[in-house]
Amino acid sequence: MITATNDDTARRAYWTEQMELGFAMVEKLISFPVAECGERFACMRSAAASENVEMLFSTSKIAGNMDRVFFMRESLVRDVVTIGRVMNKRGWILKIEDAFRSLAMQGQLVRKPQVFDAILKKCIWENGGKIPPVEIISRRVIVMTANIPKIGTHMSGSAIDVSVFHRDDGREVWRGNSYLEMSERTPMRSRFVESEHIANRLAITEVMESHGFMHFPFEFWHFNKGDAGDHILNHNAAPCRYGPVNWNPVTNEVTPVADPLSPLNPLPVIESEIAAAMLRAESQ
Repeated sequence: MITATNDDTARRAYWTEQMELGFAMVEKLISFPVAECGERFACMRSAAASENVEMLFSTSKIAGNMDRVFFMRESLVRDVVTIGRVMNKRGWILKIEDAFRSLAMQGQLVRKPQVFDAILKKCIWENGGKIPPVEIISRRVIVMTANIPKIGTHMSGSAIDVSVFHRDDGREVWRGNSYLEMSERTPMRSRFVESEHIANRLAITEVMESHGFMHFPFEFWHFNKGDAGDHILNHNAAPCRYGPVNWNPVTNEVTPVADPLSPLNPLPVIESEIAAAMLRAESQ
């Protein structure tokens, strides 16, 4: 349901509003208490196969040549497989677009040209066609790509990005845009997305949240459980179980990130990425 006019002024105002709301949530995530439980990881692909649940997994690279890692906290894997089974009965197939990301993976994702260029383009558009100060761009990057470990639930092994497809003909259950959209249409309930597509977003969200996976309001594909984002959205002030961790895939041991508040890409790096993005834009 598009309730606002489609002119750029309305879209820019909405984008700015949502990004500032997102940054307000980032500030809550930064200060939220974590009591890391040390729970190990499990493989969603193996768990789904062992339970005969039909699921799909992305084959694209997260950044450069880095493969996606379809592991997350083991108790959450059981929940995801249950969600997949429920969706199968409904005539859907759950596709996992992304799951755990190491700090290196997350840091490279921020700098991935496809992602960074899209965010920069929106920042320039938001600022009336001019490049805004690096601090503003960094602020948007933090919201859209979790440039700080403490706020990135993928780095906690407690989040998944999803798409959903019809079992009968393979069509995507269309949500107005495909994963990975970076625009004023990205928030779950964006006023610039058609009502039937919002309905699909919310139908998928209903299934996810019925099994405890909360949706991130500013990305229609992202769901997480047991971490600071989950607690904040559920108004649960108790320390969360899952924080950002380093995972050893050989021993399956997790250790808390030593400095969870240190930016993965500090301002000088963001400045360099802006310059590189502008050169790419000029060469097109």
